Amino acid sequence: MTRPSNHGRHGYVEGSVPGLWASARALLGRDLRLLWRRRGDALQPALFALIVVVLFALALGNEPELQARTAAGVLWVSVLLAGLLALDSLFRGDAEDGSLEQWMLAPVPLSWLVAVRTLTHWATTALPLLIATPVLAELLHLPHAQLPALLIGLALGTPILSLIGAVVAALTVGMRRSGILVALLALPLYVPVLVFGAGSVAASAQGFDPVGAWLLLGAGLLVASVLAPLVAAAAIRIATH
Repeated sequence: MTRPSNHGRHGYVEGSVPGLWASARALLGRDLRLLWRRRGDALQPALFALIVVVLFALALGNEPELQARTAAGVLWVSVLLAGLLALDSLFRGDAEDGSLEQWMLAPVPLSWLVAVRTLTHWATTALPLLIATPVLAELLHLPHAQLPALLIGLALGTPILSLIGAVVAALTVGMRRSGILVALLALPLYVPVLVFGAGSVAASAQGFDPVGAWLLLGAGLLVASVLAPLVAAAAIRIATH
């Protein structure tokens, strides 16, 4: 007597279909291995941000008060540009080697894989700069009392930048040499995050409560976390067909 086959319609054995967390671990492990093999490329955003901060410090000269007034804006711009530097390659490598087609055939939602990839982008571009922010702020003579406002703003704002960037990268994944187009599309969308993020530090410096700006950034992060992976997944489906 033969036993019924446990294979489903798509060829997966029952009980072997990876869940959301298993697929996230697999994709995250793959991305980290690839980053380790291309360590030079992975360090470029952080080095670029450091160069921007040093150039601003040199350009402003030996004027600690002027550097202190502009430190928050300089740090925000450096982090923003560093994330933008790695944005074009967010999905392009997967599109070129056929991985995106495998993503769409995977037994998990495409938006989930997009969210995991976006988290990897944030963790490898923004998070190292967030950790290095106290040192960079010291280089620009940022008052110590303003550092907590800067760190909270960056912690809330940089994930929004990565989520917005994921949507833009997905929209342009089917185009060749779209680096400039990615920047032109992403930068206007980054402006509100930059305004509220740097504005929270300015409010703290003037003695005002920066919580309002943090709440707006938190609300933006919540909305972007829900909508951005869905929109980026839809854009990838359109771009690959």
